[in-house]
Amino acid sequence: MATKSQLTSQHLADGFPHSVLIFDSADRLVMVNQAAQALLGADLRLIQAEGWSAAQVAFNARLVDHGRTIDDLRRAVIAGGDAVRFSIYRSGERIPCWVSSMHEGGEKYTLITLDKPDWSAMNDVFDKYLSEVRDVMISTQGHTDLIVQSISRAKPGTSAEQISGRVTGFAKLIDIHMFRLQSLTNMVERLECLRTGVLREQVAGERRKIALSDFMEDFLESLDEIQLVDPESDQGDYRRRIQSIIPPKLAVYASQEHLTIVLQDLLRNAIMYSMRGLPIKVIAYANRDDSAQIDVVDEGYGIRLEERERVFAPFMRARQPQVMGEFGYGLSLYLCKHEIEAMNGRIWFESEEGVGTTFSIKLPLWHETPRESSAM
Repeated sequence: MATKSQLTSQHLADGFPHSVLIFDSADRLVMVNQAAQALLGADLRLIQAEGWSAAQVAFNARLVDHGRTIDDLRRAVIAGGDAVRFSIYRSGERIPCWVSSMHEGGEKYTLITLDKPDWSAMNDVFDKYLSEVRDVMISTQGHTDLIVQSISRAKPGTSAEQISGRVTGFAKLIDIHMFRLQSLTNMVERLECLRTGVLREQVAGERRKIALSDFMEDFLESLDEIQLVDPESDQGDYRRRIQSIIPPKLAVYASQEHLTIVLQDLLRNAIMYSMRGLPIKVIAYANRDDSAQIDVVDEGYGIRLEERERVFAPFMRARQPQVMGEFGYGLSLYLCKHEIEAMNGRIWFESEEGVGTTFSIKLPLWHETPRESSAM
């Protein structure tokens, strides 16, 4: 019969919203809570029957980062290390997990916890996406009808120049709607890569040497071929505002596609949230910690101290009038953070209201030997 203390422990574990599995030093599963039963299903029945050996198979097959096995993580924490975070991919979701160790009465226990995935941001973006699609469809159809009417029902004496002006105005409105829908579509695709764990797989397959000087030259030239900022923002020739200061031999180990996306987002924000004509600098240099740093520096409106916690949160925008006056979804910096971290990097910012903002990225330096060019 279970003791009172055992019942209390089980009741406490069942009250946790996260899944909990506890193994003893003999590799037996000695406690599991209700959340784990609901999440793991048939896998849990096998783990209950066979213990840690079945847990190894179940978790290793779903690890997002295949650099270390679940047994490697267990040995590290039992040896006295801190709790280790890892992730598994299950049923279309990337689930954050922890492995930790507990000592009691001479016995060493291994604790595996699986966080409850929170994809409220994903739900929000799909709701926003569907709403945006409906609005674009209705608006575009309305503007198209007006274009047809302007041409087919023009009054006698209406000049071609007058008709052209009306058509151009409606076409600009359609362009704005389509640009915003395309931007949101791209964000949905990026968010889905993050949700499913595909992001790290993409980065792992695309990481290579990037010579920053050559990369930045091509990157800046590409800005002439794309619509970087919202068409409703009158920014003039923003390309001339951007100054690049990159050492000729500086190279990083990263994904060129994802670095391009992140820099586009950072430059878009720098352009939109600063006065027209003010310079924007992209500065890169090597650090002593075997990393390269890229700073995107503007002389814009800056970010208020009380708004800083909102910067990397999904669907959170600074509530300053200059920021709210520009169109945006409040999602790009949230995505940038995860994409930089997937490249074993880090992103942060420093800002002063009325002076400007610097967003900084750290990425691993490239070295010719494989050992040195691995994770930072």
